Amino acid sequence: TEPETMIRKQDRRLRVGVLGCGPIAQFAHLESCVKASNADLYAICDAAPDLLTRMGATYEPQKMYGDFDAMLADPELEAVIVATSDAYHVPMSIKALEAGKHVLCEKPIGVSVEEGQKLADAVQRSGKVLQVGHMKRFDAGLESAKDFIDGEMGEMLALKAWYCDSTHRYAMTDAVQPLIVTSAGSKRPTGNPKADLRRYFMLAHGSHLLDTARYFGGPIVEVDAHFRERFNAYCWFVDIAFENGTFGHLDLTIPV
Repeated sequence: TEPETMIRKQDRRLRVGVLGCGPIAQFAHLESCVKASNADLYAICDAAPDLLTRMGATYEPQKMYGDFDAMLADPELEAVIVATSDAYHVPMSIKALEAGKHVLCEKPIGVSVEEGQKLADAVQRSGKVLQVGHMKRFDAGLESAKDFIDGEMGEMLALKAWYCDSTHRYAMTDAVQPLIVTSAGSKRPTGNPKADLRRYFMLAHGSHLLDTARYFGGPIVEVDAHFRERFNAYCWFVDIAFENGTFGHLDLTIPV
């Protein structure tokens, strides 16, 4: 008999496999699959045997794989969460789509415009659903703002949005988030993604800011960005125009 939990699972549940058992999977995806009433953590996959064993013991998926192709070959698997390093997001998502699986990929969706287009083409060919892990669209406050914009506000004139990463955040998250289990055998991309902090911050944090702006205002058709770096702080002020004629101003500042 299965152990009793407080979660009432629906009869029909999506069978999900998580690729990558590193930090973001441990912070979010593994537990979310276990908690979801309409999904099951069906499988996990990681190149590091020790990490795979540890996460398998903790979250008890039905299947564990050390090879992504083997997981994708499982006909019972319906959807894949790509929770790897950024450089692997597009190639692994394309693999999953071509294997006939739906995909939820972590942000940033890719590390270049060109590979993003490749992924968009693969989605079209596959007929499958691809979602990006922009969880801020599901924040209750932002959802409420979206309802107001769509329902009560009337025509939008301008949108101002900021994303400022605070130096205080890290002391707090270190205290409340789980201690991450790491492995020397984890698969890592060549080079250091943080070698160019301008690129890294725009991908990691700017993707949230831009996605939230698009959530509220729709497609963006013009961008005019100004950048300043001082005393190890990085600041972008970005003037934008939306397809619907709305003006926008985006502020990305790291750290405050």
